[in-house]
This record gives sequence, C-alpha cells and structure tokens, in this order.
Amino acid sequence: MSLDELRALLERHARPDLATVIDGVRICKVDYAAAPESSMSGTVLAVIAQGGKRLALGDRFYDYGAGQYLVASVDVPVTGQVMDAAPGRPALGFGMTLEPAVIAELLLQAAPGDLARSRGIAQPGIAVSDAPGELLDAIVRLLRLLDRPRDRKALAPLVKREILWRLMTGEQGDVVRQLGVADSSLMHVRHAVRWIRENYARPFRVEDVAQLSGMSVSAFHRNFQEVTAMSPIQFQKHIRLQAARLLLANRPNDITGVGQRVGYDSPSQFSREYRRQFGAPPSVDAARLRGGAGPAAPALP
Repeated sequence: MSLDELRALLERHARPDLATVIDGVRICKVDYAAAPESSMSGTVLAVIAQGGKRLALGDRFYDYGAGQYLVASVDVPVTGQVMDAAPGRPALGFGMTLEPAVIAELLLQAAPGDLARSRGIAQPGIAVSDAPGELLDAIVRLLRLLDRPRDRKALAPLVKREILWRLMTGEQGDVVRQLGVADSSLMHVRHAVRWIRENYARPFRVEDVAQLSGMSVSAFHRNFQEVTAMSPIQFQKHIRLQAARLLLANRPNDITGVGQRVGYDSPSQFSREYRRQFGAPPSVDAARLRGGAGPAAPALP
C-alpha cells in the first residue's frame, strides 16, 4: 500500500526542476527511457516507486527498480540511464540528501546495541537494497507534508530523521553510519574527493592527496578505489570531462580553450578522452549543445 501511495504522491508533486518545498527532498518523473547521461551522484538516498534505473560507477553497475533504494555516501561521477519509462507510465523516484551532522547526532543518541557494529573499513560509495516497509512508510509521511503547509515546518525535520534512522539500522546501515563518523575511512576519502573536485584542473601527486587525507599512500589507494570504483587519477579525469561539457554548452566554438581550462595540455588527448566518455568528439557534442539539446538536467542517481 505504501508503494501505491508513494507513486501517487510523486506523480502529483513532480516538477521539471525536481525541487520540492521540503529542503533536501527531490522528486523525479521521467516519461521515456533516455540515453545514458553523466552527472555527479550527490550524497543521497534515492527510492524508485515506478520504472527503474541503471547506474555505472567506474566498472561497477547498479540496477534498481520499484520498491528498491540506492544510497550514495560520497559525491562521485556516475553515468545513469532511466529504464522502463513511457508516456502514461513514467519512471518515478524520490530523493533526499543525506546529512552527516544529523547522522552523527543520531549515532550519539543511540543506545548501546541499537546499531550493528561497524566493520571499520571503507565501503563502496554506492549500494542498493530492497526498501523495507518502515522506510517506505516514513517517506510517504514526509511527502504527505507537501499538502500540509501548517504541519510541514514542525514535522518534516522529524520524519527526515526517522528516514535516516531507518537507513542506519537497515541493510546498508554500515555505509550510511560512516557519514556520521568524523574519523571513518569514508570521511578520509570524502576529504580527498572534495580536494580533487576543487582542484581538478591542477596536476597532483597521489602521495600529496593521501597526506592531505590523513592516510598512508597504500591505505589511500585501497580505500579510494573501494569507495569510488576508480583511481584518484581516473576520478580527476571524470571531473574534468564533466566540467568541460558544461563549459562547451556556453563556449561551443572554443574547444581548445575549454580543454586547456579543465587541465588538458594536449588537444588530441582531450578529444580522445571526451569521445570515450560521451560517445562523440567535443566538436560534434558542442554542435549538439549549440542546437539546444544541452546536457540533460541531472535526475536522481
């Protein structure tokens, strides 16, 4: 019953920009299966109520459909494709930002034995599970508040905390709980991810980023690969190419300049890696962007 009501609520409140009046909550409605699109995952919970999605992270693939959820514990470059969507039967999804500060507070409030003991090692940055009834019920109650402005300000934060608690005590609890532990392996990787994203156009030595993250080089390599499914250099390349594509939407006639701006000294290497990532060389993709298609707006992971 929760899934039926969830579908109805998502369809009624879906907007083209995915936004809702509840902070950190998004709704996705897609009427057709589209070509794969690259984006950043965000640090989120995503639940599918109808249709399905395939997500690629490095060499890992995740399929999830109606009644399943995905958690992304770090903001990573992914390629996603909506499946099983058609006019009259759209793919419908719910998304909510995961808040490390709230997770940390819930960890402090938990009584001994309330939570499974963490394995203490970095977990993959993305995980998929079947959504239990308690989680779906809490999400439905949160979305009902979209129709109840008087109750929303007081109750939405409480229901969001319940959703986080259901995740922390669920099948992927170890992944989610690490977000609230300041010295977890995941948090060290998140520091590295943030640094690379902020400095993607600069060359760097892996040893230096490992030191910034507070890990030995061997531990950094192992944990970064486990969380992101790619090496730090591969991660930087994905960020560079996504940044280049956004720049090309506004500067389609300056392909060489865009390549240099995101960190490529060699135009041929830029063109080769761009084509491998997006299926067309920058000049062809830039023409498509100039024609008004543009990069698709990022949907839920």
